[in-house]
Amino acid sequence: MIDIQKLLNPTAFQIPPSGIRKFFDIVAERKDAISLGVGEPDFVTPWHIRDAGIYSLEKGHTYYTSNAGMLPLRESVCRYLSRRFSLSYNPKNETLITVGGSEAIDLAVRSLITAGDEVLVPEPSFVCYTPCVTLAGGKAVPVITRAEDDFRLTADCLREAITPRTKLLVFPFPNNPTGGIMEKKDLEEIAAVLRDTNILVLSDEIYGELTYGLAHTSIASIEGMQERTVLVSGFSKAYAMTGWRLGYACGPAPLIQLMTKIHQYAIMSTPTVSQYAAIEALENGDDDIAAMREEYDHRRRLMVDGFRNMGLSCFEPRGAFYVFPSIRETGLSSTEFAEKLLEEENVAVVPGNAFGESGEGFIRCSYAYSVKNITEALNRIARFVQKHLK
Repeated sequence: MIDIQKLLNPTAFQIPPSGIRKFFDIVAERKDAISLGVGEPDFVTPWHIRDAGIYSLEKGHTYYTSNAGMLPLRESVCRYLSRRFSLSYNPKNETLITVGGSEAIDLAVRSLITAGDEVLVPEPSFVCYTPCVTLAGGKAVPVITRAEDDFRLTADCLREAITPRTKLLVFPFPNNPTGGIMEKKDLEEIAAVLRDTNILVLSDEIYGELTYGLAHTSIASIEGMQERTVLVSGFSKAYAMTGWRLGYACGPAPLIQLMTKIHQYAIMSTPTVSQYAAIEALENGDDDIAAMREEYDHRRRLMVDGFRNMGLSCFEPRGAFYVFPSIRETGLSSTEFAEKLLEEENVAVVPGNAFGESGEGFIRCSYAYSVKNITEALNRIARFVQKHLK
């Protein structure tokens, strides 16, 4: 009888499951539970975008596309990045369409990292970076960001973390889970540290359209940085297109060429219907983004005020759609808080340590939910906090 356990890849086997999905799976089985756990817009994809996808099916556009994605879509991506962020990329050899931003991240890491290479990962941050590095044989090195620094990556912290083995810096701003952003002056300081190194930047800008009070600046737009940056983004967050599974990467041609080769063998091409919908989103979706961003901003203020009013310290996020309040006042660990809150008040949040050890003492709450659900969840959390405050 075959022993499957002995055949499994030990590196993959030892990677823990996502702390986000754990709580999502639990809450799915609970009646009347309110989830603030998953980073998915509660908006339906705007009709004109859906209509473009439907029309592509009606026209019979159901075949494979180029491995790199349809050229008209790559051209739309490049026009969009030029128009919104003053970036200039060649759609033919510096742009790749991927299955969500997550595939773009994985492709970039696999194209760059070999055994022994170090990758700097600012934490707290999204759960996929470290496992991708580990699976590629590299070593993920956490670089801690702190609430007192507005969860920015500081030039001093970056400088201290760099070693001769450092090959890549993950740059996840606007940040999930903290909502922290990097302003232009911060980016210039980071660029000054990197300029004389041979370190590449993987800039995850999936939340680039969701900033409040200050427009997003891409690190690739800073002098000397585009040549050492692979920009990753997608359509899930800004256009409420999570289920369409579409993202993209733009960067130096040799890197994009290698990423495309891996994508060619692993994926072939992204869904054709999604690509047609994405063209419509990029060309005619600015008003949709503005409307959703305005609603998120309202919910953001509601949630920050709610946590502060219940006696918890809460950093004001200026990007994405998450708040990251401290729960240290309760004396509970992040996991204890999340588990007890779900058990006692039927509200799901994500423990901060799911995003790295530095997230301990915090929880992540998404405000990509209705005001009604957010208000009721805050009432339940306030009741829970009052019971457990030290």
